[in-house]
Amino acid sequence: MNKKTNQSQIEFWTEYEEQHGEKVLAHGLGKYLSGWPEHPYPLWGLLIATNGGFRFHHFPHEGWLQTLSRMTTGGKPPQERTIFIPRDRILSAELRVEKRWWRKLIAYQPPLLVIQYHIGNPETDPVGELLAETDKDAKELISFLTRP
Repeated sequence: MNKKTNQSQIEFWTEYEEQHGEKVLAHGLGKYLSGWPEHPYPLWGLLIATNGGFRFHHFPHEGWLQTLSRMTTGGKPPQERTIFIPRDRILSAELRVEKRWWRKLIAYQPPLLVIQYHIGNPETDPVGELLAETDKDAKELISFLTRP
């Protein structure tokens, strides 16, 4: 990695921390699958563990063909989407990785990040479950989400 790329990453995360008022502890790339009713799926984005909780941040991208199509049909541009689960609502976080070698060979399935959380009132509301595909490097992210 060259110095310029490394510097721009540092600037990005510094700005992100200032914008959200939270310290970024770990991050990775993932594909949100389900668990938050307001957001359609699947969405690619950043999986972020902060001192305040968990964030999934989708940055929209639109190619020139999609832009042209949207301009002719009058559609709306893609929107930035953020999912946030406060730390005190997270019940558990785990990384499910297929361990059977033959299963990996026949039908590869990326590791699955599973976060169980309180949706609202812990005594009356059901427990929610957020699912996102990620990679094995998300173990660091899990370790920060499961710390008290």
